[in-house]
Amino acid sequence: MAVSILGNEVRHNGDPFINHPDGVAAIVRDEIGLPEECIAAVYLHEATRVHPEVDLSEFPQDVLTLVTGLNKISTIKPKDTRLEAENYKKLIVQYSTDPRVTVIKIADRLEVMRNLSIFPKSSREQKQLETLMLYIPLAHQLGLYNIKSELEDIYFKFSEPEQYRSIKNKLAATAPQREQLMKEFIEPLKEKIDKAGIKYKLKIRTKTAYSIFRKMQVQKVPFEGVFDVFAIRFIIDCEPDRKLEQDLCWKVYSYVTEEYEPDTKRLRDWLTNPKPNGYESLHITVKNAKGHYIEVQIRTTRMDETAESGLASHWSYKGIKAEQTLDKWLTSVRYALEHPTEAKPEDRPMAPSDEIFVFTPTGELRILKAGSTVLDFAFNIHTNIGCRCTGARIGGKAVSIREKLKTGDVVEVLTSKNQKPSADWLNWVVSSKARTKIRQQLDEAQRKLAADGRELTERRLKNWKLEFTVEQQNDFCKKHGYEGLIEMYAAIGSYDLDVNEIKEYILSQTQAKQENTAEEVATSKRSVFTGSGDDILVLNAKDVKGLQYKMARCCNPVFGDDVFGFVTRGEGIKIHRISCPNASRLLERYPYRIQRVVWQETQSTGEFLASLAVTAEPDRTVMSSIMDIIAQFRVSLRSFVVNSNPRTGDDEILIKLLVPSNSELDKVISLIGKIKHVLKVRRS
Repeated sequence: MAVSILGNEVRHNGDPFINHPDGVAAIVRDEIGLPEECIAAVYLHEATRVHPEVDLSEFPQDVLTLVTGLNKISTIKPKDTRLEAENYKKLIVQYSTDPRVTVIKIADRLEVMRNLSIFPKSSREQKQLETLMLYIPLAHQLGLYNIKSELEDIYFKFSEPEQYRSIKNKLAATAPQREQLMKEFIEPLKEKIDKAGIKYKLKIRTKTAYSIFRKMQVQKVPFEGVFDVFAIRFIIDCEPDRKLEQDLCWKVYSYVTEEYEPDTKRLRDWLTNPKPNGYESLHITVKNAKGHYIEVQIRTTRMDETAESGLASHWSYKGIKAEQTLDKWLTSVRYALEHPTEAKPEDRPMAPSDEIFVFTPTGELRILKAGSTVLDFAFNIHTNIGCRCTGARIGGKAVSIREKLKTGDVVEVLTSKNQKPSADWLNWVVSSKARTKIRQQLDEAQRKLAADGRELTERRLKNWKLEFTVEQQNDFCKKHGYEGLIEMYAAIGSYDLDVNEIKEYILSQTQAKQENTAEEVATSKRSVFTGSGDDILVLNAKDVKGLQYKMARCCNPVFGDDVFGFVTRGEGIKIHRISCPNASRLLERYPYRIQRVVWQETQSTGEFLASLAVTAEPDRTVMSSIMDIIAQFRVSLRSFVVNSNPRTGDDEILIKLLVPSNSELDKVISLIGKIKHVLKVRRS
């Protein structure tokens, strides 16, 4: 029936879906030893899960009970359990009274993990976490140790592939030494045990890669520092009589402790008091002559089979004994399910300590950094949800965006179309994704405000017929504490800065300039030097390299700049900008050598060297954008040098240009200042 119903179904890799119940049935039958009705339930569960309408009335009641239980358990979502094994067990007991349902479910998970690579990445991660937090502890409590160990190793292989390969390779490389140690260990004991007529076999039981990794993490040691990588196991061959088995185990124990020094603190007697899941064995740690510590396990063949696969593995026993064995084990399974246990630290799963696992309301698992808040979760889902997040509901309780999350939380994000990120949000997130997205949103918002502010300023300046030069803009920013033009214009765009303050600044600068010019005229009239008899020297841009005057290299004047002349003692007249760093010193100390100069009224075709200093955030697009702007105007690039500021991390760019006039240069400066990531631009 199941084959025909599931015939058209396929798995993630395109293989027939029937391979899944086939694999589960094989584990249930061959590795655990459950009877035929359990195998039938595996197929019917998958068939009715895909097609609930299938009629199962012809099957026996015990099979139907198993199928019903499996179907109910398959509806449990990880969020229902908060990834806690005890909660998961409670739900299993609630959904099914037959303990075989739980065992079949563990077999189902083992088949899934054996084929984990066929699932997509997100589904893989969820199955890995469920296995670690729910199925591995459950398999351990039910005594399915082989299955537990295999689940651990598969989890480890996918979650820490490099560590897994490293440990597996080291185990393979050290296998000969373990064999040699076992031979050396048994040599002094052979005669005594053989003389006592005890039939046995020795087996090296090597810890799983995951178990060794846990030891390395807990003890903070490398692989070589884990001393109990393996145990030597005595498996005594005798009749399955409890008294006989115990007597023989204790006799072998006495031989071992006579020959080797025992550590009585590490004696574990599960012969006298077996574990609830049926585990029986005698454990002792001894030290050999070389000082090596060796774990020794002593048990019978029956006990070893129980330890490996659980009591149900004794399907080889026939008749009434088989039924009694299975019933005994299932009783222990039912007991383990119905009674919460406080697992020892070494038995607990080791979830990553730097991560938390939370769920969306639909049950989708999200893995976040420890310490993550509601905001981190919202940005993890989608940037738009993060930007509009106003809080969340966790377990029906409303919480703020700053609420820290913990593993198992089911988070419903609350949003508002009016919500926007603020700078404070950066203090409330820990994930790099959230921080990056918040910064991007803040930067985008600031640039939008800056564009609005610039547009408003330019419109007002046009109405006032005023000019706001780049030098004035930089000076205004410095005086008012703005880091750059973007921040200043953003303040205007957000109405934190009144554009009328800029008007007042420009007017005050114009008035000061007029007063300075008047003073310069008065000074030039008092000057001893009169040039060629005229108080005003007219500069011809065509003849800037002539013998009569030269452009000062300290400030590189260009056509249209406010300038003055300074009479040197051997190099003729040097032309300086009024804003030159040396101007105040020259005007104050040498007033008699100052020559008033003006440019000719019409712009000529001369070229002037000008230097620009640009401060920008590190971004490869800045350089290409500057080059594009330079290419738009009648200027020539002479040099382009980029250095990184070690203190701020910003790029400091020095550009030298040949320009025909200051008006052309101002256009270049203005456009460079508008480039994204450019913080500041000025003439140097």
